[in-house]
Amino acid sequence: MRTLLSFKTLLSVTLAALVGGAGLWLRGDGATAHLVWSAGTAFVLAVLLVIIARSLARGEFGLDIVAALSMSGSLLIGEALAGNVIALMFAGGQVLEDHAQQRAKRDMTALLARVPRTASRYDDGHLAQVPLEDLNPGDRILVRPGEVVPVDGAVSGHPALLDESAMTGEPMPVRRAVGQPAMSGATNAGAAFDLIAERSAEQSTYAGIVRLVREAQDSKAPMARLADRWGLAFLALTILIAGATWLLTGDARRTLAVLVVATPCPLILAVPVAIVAGLSRAAKHGVLVKSAGALEAMARARTLLFDKTGTLTGGAPRIVAVEPAAGFSEDEILRLAGALAQGSQHVVSAALVAEARERGLALPPPAVVREEHGAGLAGVVDARPVVLGSLAHVAAHLPEEAARAVPAAERSPETMVTAVGVDGRFAGLIVMADEVREEAREALADLKDGGFRRIVLVTGDRADVAAAVAARLPIDEIVADATPAGKVEVVRREALLATTVMVGDGVNDAPALAAADIGIAMGARGAAASSEAADGVILIDSLDRLPRAFAAARRARGIALQSVAAGMALSTLGMVAAALGHLTPLQGALIQEAIDVAVVLNALRVLAPGETERRLADRNAGRPLPGDPQPA
Repeated sequence: MRTLLSFKTLLSVTLAALVGGAGLWLRGDGATAHLVWSAGTAFVLAVLLVIIARSLARGEFGLDIVAALSMSGSLLIGEALAGNVIALMFAGGQVLEDHAQQRAKRDMTALLARVPRTASRYDDGHLAQVPLEDLNPGDRILVRPGEVVPVDGAVSGHPALLDESAMTGEPMPVRRAVGQPAMSGATNAGAAFDLIAERSAEQSTYAGIVRLVREAQDSKAPMARLADRWGLAFLALTILIAGATWLLTGDARRTLAVLVVATPCPLILAVPVAIVAGLSRAAKHGVLVKSAGALEAMARARTLLFDKTGTLTGGAPRIVAVEPAAGFSEDEILRLAGALAQGSQHVVSAALVAEARERGLALPPPAVVREEHGAGLAGVVDARPVVLGSLAHVAAHLPEEAARAVPAAERSPETMVTAVGVDGRFAGLIVMADEVREEAREALADLKDGGFRRIVLVTGDRADVAAAVAARLPIDEIVADATPAGKVEVVRREALLATTVMVGDGVNDAPALAAADIGIAMGARGAAASSEAADGVILIDSLDRLPRAFAAARRARGIALQSVAAGMALSTLGMVAAALGHLTPLQGALIQEAIDVAVVLNALRVLAPGETERRLADRNAGRPLPGDPQPA
């Protein structure tokens, strides 16, 4: 019954009863008006009692009990109008609160849809399409270009080029030699290859990631409503004052007036209004927060965990330097390399083509292109033989004397070098890197200034690569070589110490995003599975959005607490006045309504940007972020 539809129904019934009863009262039919008001109150009370019973069965004890006592008392002593006003306030508050909670997380449809359903298995020399559950260790499987590896196994026949970015976060495709392992969930980025299954589908890596996400989501404790957490002390105070009033005066109307003025509508109304406004502010900054509970947790968070590839870095190789050999120019070797790269779909080839076109270089079509998957290309451009790829690949295609000019080793762990050979000579090097995002350092510094005490880098990459990235950023700890399960363990360890946020983008981050107190996914270019497992999604591809969203969340929670504190203080004064006989139940309900209006208006201040949000926005006003509208 605790659904948005049922509370809208309650609100409609109580409002209709209030208006209808008022019409009857104005026509002089007071008896029928009281019946209408009482009916509206009784309807809401019946639903409320069911909600309270269900909550108590789950071990939850909240402020709805005060509203139930007030409505019950008004019916018992004939204060029909006061009871109807209380029912209206309660139903309206629940509609607002449920509106904030209805931004629920979607099912992991993308993650589950990516799981292969069938595989091409060799049966008696023929290929047969079989359900994934029919695969057994030892089966030989054909994995075609673009297909997802269905089970963990070993490469057979000839080497494979695999895009493992969704699983490990590593942006560069990797070459797996015959006999080397191929991970389920990786995508075949090269030619078709055979796979010898080593595990069943149920035992394979990708299925394990799906299970990890489900388990992490199931094990995450639900967040208590902010109103309930703050209101337990107020509930005890209300019962104490109402009980003392009854014992000292024996006056039922006076006791009811205490309960009516104590009905915690400032708590029921102010919190969801402020939180919904906070959700709106975060969305304006390009961060979609999926629930009110997640926004509350964002306001309390003190530890940030970041994935590396695609989160702190761009997630794709970019050219950072072109180093021509003697007799060649930068534009010449980039033009020839870019032209040859048009004959390949490799991620490095795409980067070469994009850089050449960005520089305005004309790219003639290549001829006789030969690609060695995972090694490089060879072909002809403008009647000139061109070769590009790994250092070893280019050296192998050059005469022995020219090959000596090719460097023997890579430069540094965070860069990748592509060598180029032209006309049988070493032409130069093109240096690429998955660079740290331009805005990352400033964004992380802003997050620390905004209240985060600890920032941790958690990545599946090697320790040297992670250290090279962390050296440029305000990061407190590095956890490298982390598997999806390992990331979950790091999240759980940190969550024991403080409210923890995990930010990531790949399928391999989905379990950690689900396990964290708050998971935030890079939704603009990240995997859909991580977006669906997360509590929030960065809709625009920039980390600059995070400090503003967290500032909005902290301000929303602060104003909500301010409204609650002011409302409780005013309600306490009203309870004292009612206990002394200065307020009737109806007067108490009207005063409580005035308090509600005041705290709701205060809560609506969240819709305007706070000082921190304005400062961050003003500082970045001259530097448009990715996704910002561009001037005409």
